[in-house]
Amino acid sequence: MTDAVLMPEGSFCARLIATCPAAWGAYIRHRFVAGMADGTLAEPAFRHYLAQDYLFLIHFARAYALAAYKADDLADMRAAAATLNALLDVEMRLHVAYCAGWRLSEAAMAAVPEDPACVAYTRFVLDRGMAGDVLDLYVALAPCVVGYGVIGAGLAANPATKRGAANPYDAWIAMYSSEEYLGVVRDTVAQIDRLAESRGGEARLIALAKTFRLATELEAGFWQMGLDVAVLR
Repeated sequence: MTDAVLMPEGSFCARLIATCPAAWGAYIRHRFVAGMADGTLAEPAFRHYLAQDYLFLIHFARAYALAAYKADDLADMRAAAATLNALLDVEMRLHVAYCAGWRLSEAAMAAVPEDPACVAYTRFVLDRGMAGDVLDLYVALAPCVVGYGVIGAGLAANPATKRGAANPYDAWIAMYSSEEYLGVVRDTVAQIDRLAESRGGEARLIALAKTFRLATELEAGFWQMGLDVAVLR
C-alpha cells in the first residue's frame, strides 16, 4: 500500500490513520480525486478548488508560524520556520504559476470570498494549535501534508490513471507524486513520531485520533466543496 511506503510500520501517523479507516478512505478516494485520475473532473470544480487552495496556503503558513511559537526547542523551531519560509517563498509562487495555466491570476484568487469549507478546516487547524501544543497542531495538519502524498503517489502508481496530455490534471498528479513532495511527507511523518515520543503521544492517542479524524473529514469536505460548486454552475 502507498501508505506503508510513505510511513514506516508502527509510525504514529500510520496508527492515527488506522483509527479512522472510513474517514481516511473517503478522503483519499473521494469522487474529486477519482475525477482527477480519469480526467473527467469538471473544470469549474477544479478552478474553485485552486482558488480556495491559494487562501488555504496562507492559513497553512500561519499554522507553521504558530508551530514555531509553540515549539520548545531550537530544532523544532527551525523545522517549523523552514516550512514557513518554503510556503511563503516557494510553494505560494509555484501555486500562482500553476494557477495561471488555469486562467487564475493571484489578484483574482486573493479577491475570492473564502468558502465555508476552507474556513472550517483552516480555523480548526489553528484552533487545535492554539488550544493544544505543537503535537496537536502537527496532527491537525497531517491529513493535508501526508494525505496529498498518499493520493498523488497512489494515482501515479495506478495503471488506470490517465497520464500526459490526455488528462488536464496530470500536472497536479505529477506534483504530488514527485520525490520532492514525497520527501516532505516522510519528513513530516518522522517529525510527528519525534513529537509523539517527546510529548506523550501514546497516552494522548485517543484525543489525537479524534483531531486527526476531524481534520481528515474536513479535508474530504474541501474536495466536496469543488464538486458542489460545479453542480451549481
